[in-house]
Amino acid sequence: MIEMQDVSKEYANGKKALENISVHIGKGEFVYVVGPSGAGKSTFIKLMYREERPSSGHIFVNGFNIERLKNRKIPYLRRSIGVVFQDFKLLPKLTVAENVSYALEVTTAPKRNMRRRVKDALDWVGLTEQADRWPDQLSGGEQQRVAVARALVNNPAVIIADEPTGNLDPENSWSVMKLFQRINDRGTTIVMATHNKEIVNTIRKRVIAIEGGKIIRDEARGMYGYDD
Repeated sequence: MIEMQDVSKEYANGKKALENISVHIGKGEFVYVVGPSGAGKSTFIKLMYREERPSSGHIFVNGFNIERLKNRKIPYLRRSIGVVFQDFKLLPKLTVAENVSYALEVTTAPKRNMRRRVKDALDWVGLTEQADRWPDQLSGGEQQRVAVARALVNNPAVIIADEPTGNLDPENSWSVMKLFQRINDRGTTIVMATHNKEIVNTIRKRVIAIEGGKIIRDEARGMYGYDD
């Protein structure tokens, strides 16, 4: 599903974000990626959906060879991956339904099929009645649920979430985490970078801890392990 072999990433300014990372994430796993700020978590996440290229090493995601992937092939990779961001990244001039359907624009699905898939995704996150509203008419928790629906609409094998509860209050954070748990229960792999200690320690899953660009801990049903 996801395989990293001796992966390193050094940016143009000389900063080494990751050093000799090797990890395997199997189908249906739920993995937290934790560590202090600047540890390399975001780079680790971005490499998976080819926002960044590795400086060395090999990465395979859903059968795609990331370091050799041509730019014209990136949309095919991203059809098999859903990505959820801390700041939602909704398009303000599109309605809720249009934001979700935007993820289908690069597919060749018939329009009727697209409408059904958007409705199914909004049903899944409990926002069917909000379909015609604008993002700025929604609460932060609702906006993040729209982002989850957008990530789901292509029925991806993997969902990558980068601090998905970082801008949410505790109540909405738990609501969104219940969605991720349900998504994982149906067989979708979840990889989530997070600073939310309470969530990691309550919903116990595999934990990969990164410090100084290196994996220093990888354990099943792990704890957060940091004070921040």
